[in-house]
Amino acid sequence: MFPSYKENPVANAAATSVLVLLAIFLALGSFKTYREAKEVGHVARDRDTITIAGNGKVASKPDLAVVNLGLYSEGKEVPVIQDENSRKVNAIIASLKQLGIAEEDMQTSNYNISPKYDYTDGAQTVAGYTVSQNLSVKVRDLTKVGTVLSQAGTVGANQVNGVNFSIDDPSDLKIQARAKAIEDARKKADELAKAMGVSITRVVTFTENSSNVPTPPIYTFRAEDVAAQAPDIKPGSLDVEADITVTFEIR
Repeated sequence: MFPSYKENPVANAAATSVLVLLAIFLALGSFKTYREAKEVGHVARDRDTITIAGNGKVASKPDLAVVNLGLYSEGKEVPVIQDENSRKVNAIIASLKQLGIAEEDMQTSNYNISPKYDYTDGAQTVAGYTVSQNLSVKVRDLTKVGTVLSQAGTVGANQVNGVNFSIDDPSDLKIQARAKAIEDARKKADELAKAMGVSITRVVTFTENSSNVPTPPIYTFRAEDVAAQAPDIKPGSLDVEADITVTFEIR
């Protein structure tokens, strides 16, 4: 014989609780199945968002100039031309070192030997050879750029292929530009949200578009001009930019 409710009220109360919890569990499971059945074939609703592009710009003076010097020689025999070129390059390097240019800031960027041809009565013959060599020089003291050009021309460089200004380490400027870009995007988003009668709640995604530090136009000169006198070089300024895209959630 099982005990009656009066005989064991605690056991009966526990059994009732288990039955109630089981009923709730089954009810929730049925409701979930019903909801899933209703959603079959329907695309989930996208989050309400707006996507804004922002731009930030910071101007700064360049702190590095790269001067590209060239040597061009021609003659009948390659070893003779190479020897002439080497002597001139060594003279240029020694001269630049005297101006305070570090050896690690000078690099050979091109070395080329090519034949010269004559064309007579449709026949091609080798008339001689040319040797060309380029030296890339980093000038960290921008007040010396003109002097570097003049000195190189004086000791034998017969080609000056330009001066390119840049910022050696733009990392801090990039951070400043990025902060301005974020501020610009948020300002645009607030203005747009106000016009649409909605509110910005939070940032959903953030993307930074790649951008490079622009360089001003490259200065070019004739070798005979820079050898005659030190040209006055103006480095100007550079703009470090950041471009971002931000998606905001709205309500």
